[in-house]
Amino acid sequence: MIGCLCLHGFTGAPWEVEPVVKKLKKNKDWLIYSPTLPGHGPGDDLKGATYKAWIYAADKACAELFKYCEKVYVVGFSMGGMLACYLSARYPVEKVVLLGAAAYYVNPPQLLKDFKIAAEARLKGAFDNEDPWYQFYSKKIQETPLTAVYEFTKAVKTVRPFVKEITIPSLIMQGELDGLVPVKSAEYLFENMGSREKRLYLYKDSRHYLCHGPDKKRVLDDLERFLKNENKPRIQGGNET
Repeated sequence: MIGCLCLHGFTGAPWEVEPVVKKLKKNKDWLIYSPTLPGHGPGDDLKGATYKAWIYAADKACAELFKYCEKVYVVGFSMGGMLACYLSARYPVEKVVLLGAAAYYVNPPQLLKDFKIAAEARLKGAFDNEDPWYQFYSKKIQETPLTAVYEFTKAVKTVRPFVKEITIPSLIMQGELDGLVPVKSAEYLFENMGSREKRLYLYKDSRHYLCHGPDKKRVLDDLERFLKNENKPRIQGGNET
């Protein structure tokens, strides 16, 4: 059996990688696991969460999959992408996919553009509590405790050195309009991985939530083809075509 661990990002939840989970679950002989990291579940408090707890939870989830599966893939989004790097260096993972992985974070120029779009829409009354832009800024910018942000930075700094130890086939996926994780993060991962087989795909119309944005279908198709060895020829480091 093939197992696939899907890890969400900082302040997020499994819904961030839910489109990946749904697509891969169509493979009936695959076991897909998408855990909720400590402090991120309903009723949980990020103020009490620590970077060590996030790393431990990801480690434990990966170890559990290996108990039931002959092969294990890891897909990580944002901070989950960095945890995926750690797991790929520590365990005999077959393949790893990094979605907007936060080796570096906050792209100020794009973030300012996004804020302007959000502010203009807000003034026009375009937002309500269900609007994804409203939810995004409310959660990521306004409500996140500073203590949790500090733990996030420690998590990234702790697992970043493991990037060079990755030697397995790797797919790095990045939105060019990402206001939280800059393109240089993806470029850093691509340049520093020890993998002989590695790909970097950039999506020109996507922001941070690659699995929920305008390039969603291409992102999911590229991801599945990579995991199932069905990739079409692409230019390493090139834009999505």
